[in-house]
Amino acid sequence: MARADKQAAVADIVESFNDSAGAVLTEYRGLTVKQLQDLRRSLGANADYAVVKNTLAKIAANEAGISGFDDLLTGPTAIAFINGDVVEAAKGLRDFAKANPTLVIKGGVLDGKILDAKEVAKLADLESREVLMGKLAGAMLASLSQAVYLLNAPLAQAARLAGALQAKAEQDPSILAGGAGTPVAAEEAPAEAAAETEAPADEAPAAEEAPAEEAPAAEAETSDEGEATEA
Repeated sequence: MARADKQAAVADIVESFNDSAGAVLTEYRGLTVKQLQDLRRSLGANADYAVVKNTLAKIAANEAGISGFDDLLTGPTAIAFINGDVVEAAKGLRDFAKANPTLVIKGGVLDGKILDAKEVAKLADLESREVLMGKLAGAMLASLSQAVYLLNAPLAQAARLAGALQAKAEQDPSILAGGAGTPVAAEEAPAEAAAETEAPADEAPAAEEAPAEEAPAAEAETSDEGEATEA
């Protein structure tokens, strides 16, 4: 390979490392061209599966700031550069390796951290982003339902109380006046009766005093008559 071609190839691998969320190194020895095509198809948009030369991959990894790949870059190597869901890509590689044992997962890198084969397998055992988002959404909906219930509970209690008061008011309308309508009328009646009773008591002395003032006149008349008879 010409020097310019090697530089271009290294630049492409460096760009793939930089643009991807992670990468998984595999040994594809024994896989047919059709099987490689099937593997690429199974990964879909989650990863780009590219066959690389080990020497060029080492140079590209160093330029991308990734160290620790040297021991993994042995034998026929192909790298799955993960562009989508990391867990889904790891699951796709694991499932394909189970169906095609000639594919060997050697390790990978995720967020700058080197992963061995067992760590990649653990990554594949995790739940996918869609499943986690679904669980998160379910938990949020449950929390919202609880919040709505707590907010609506006092309103429901107030509504029940209002209904009970309305039913009570229909049976006893005086409740609408604070329950004080009937007692107020009862208190006003004795006051009016007392006023009527006190009025004659005030007039009685006037009737008694009138005869007392007229009495001397009557005695004067009697005295005059007596004097006239004597005369």
